[in-house]
Amino acid sequence: MADGPNATATSAPRARLPARSAESRRRRGEPRLAAVAAAFTLAQLVLVRPGLGLGWDETVYVSQVSGHVPAAYFSAPRSRGISLLAAPIASWSDSTVLLRIYLAVLSGLALYLALRVWRHHVEPGVIALAAALFASLWVTLFYGLEAMPNYWVAIGALACVGCFLRARANPRDRAAWWGVCAGAALMAWMRPTDAVYVVLPLLALALALRRPRLLAVLAAGLLAGAGEWVIEAYVSYGGLGQRLSDASAIQGGLGRHLAVLDQLRSLGGRTLCRPCTGSAPNPLVTLWWFALPLLAALGAVTAVRTRRALPTLLPLACAVTAAVPYLFLIGYAAPRFLLPAYALLALPVAGGLTHLVTAPARKSARTLAGGLVAAGLAGHLAVQYVVLEHTVHSSAASRADWARTATALHRLGVRQPCLLSGYDAVPIAYYTGCGSAQTAGHDASTTVAGLKRAAHRTSFAVLVPPGGRAPAYTRAWPDERVGILQAYVAPDAQRGR
Repeated sequence: MADGPNATATSAPRARLPARSAESRRRRGEPRLAAVAAAFTLAQLVLVRPGLGLGWDETVYVSQVSGHVPAAYFSAPRSRGISLLAAPIASWSDSTVLLRIYLAVLSGLALYLALRVWRHHVEPGVIALAAALFASLWVTLFYGLEAMPNYWVAIGALACVGCFLRARANPRDRAAWWGVCAGAALMAWMRPTDAVYVVLPLLALALALRRPRLLAVLAAGLLAGAGEWVIEAYVSYGGLGQRLSDASAIQGGLGRHLAVLDQLRSLGGRTLCRPCTGSAPNPLVTLWWFALPLLAALGAVTAVRTRRALPTLLPLACAVTAAVPYLFLIGYAAPRFLLPAYALLALPVAGGLTHLVTAPARKSARTLAGGLVAAGLAGHLAVQYVVLEHTVHSSAASRADWARTATALHRLGVRQPCLLSGYDAVPIAYYTGCGSAQTAGHDASTTVAGLKRAAHRTSFAVLVPPGGRAPAYTRAWPDERVGILQAYVAPDAQRGR
């Protein structure tokens, strides 16, 4: 009989087989993801090298928690998340090598955990491929071990969107709810405004589905991460509105700007493109950037046809909102700004590439498609390696110049406690072990009168670029060439030597 005891006994195991099979596939896929994350960590240490000195922005962030140098001026757009992430090493050691190793290991572990969240919604092979695509970008490899916030916004975005999907599908999944909150908090901890742009589609979907709990958890995560930034706005910047206004001014005034071409020019290895002049890099360098939206669209179409649309469309929507301010609202470019968008796009792109290889009905067609995709990926990896090598080399050269300038200043008697002002004073001060102070520009934190008083109290020097004019109050001071700069050293510092 159709509804007899025997029929029930034989049908129940069949109903459970797909669940067991899916769980088995997920578990088999985890070693592949772990292998990609481990390779990512190793590639950073080998290709970027732990001995690479700190960059300009890194010196600002690390100095906030360093026990060896005074804290640099902290301008309005910055958030203290990356400083606190670096604190376990920077607070007791001035070793850049140790800090880089720590961040490389942490970034690989974070990549594994953030993408592991997706195993309930995306095939294991697609997840591993997405991890490899994101981790192999030169900008990801370069900034994974840098004390900079953008990579960590990307990790928070992956975790938050993935956990959002899990919490929506299974409201009893407590880990997913905590993941939504933690992912949003991590993004806001690193860059509050970026976090808001990333979660806009999540907030819209939660409203459309009438899921107040999802809205509340997202809001709680954003507040938890951005709370310190908001409090600091009232304590040190004249209020939240004033801090946002100052941040906008420092970034050139947020508004309608077309920065797409600027981002394109930066793909050749320019870590900051401001002003962004010159021609675009070789088309081979930028080809992947144009292929990215096409492959993501293919992944989205495939997901809709297979009735698994949301796990692909939602990260795609979040990637778009994450990219909008850096493509259309800001007047300059840096490739790291788009790291959250690249991380989220990696999932639909991986789905699109998988479809290209598996869709053809004939075995010969699948073999041909697989060969073409493999050749394309190999060429892509080669291009990323070349750009990364160029970026590392140019960055190492500028940071070595700062270190040589610091050594020359030490010979002139500029030693702790000391203060620097003028051209490139912020990073050179870190390398010298000094504080820095400026009377104009984005890092303006004092007045000329304040610097004159400091010249009598501490070892003080003003740095002037070739062809530049020294401030009037320094022109009677002895000056020496330090690298390509001219250093005007306060007489008190010379006597202290």
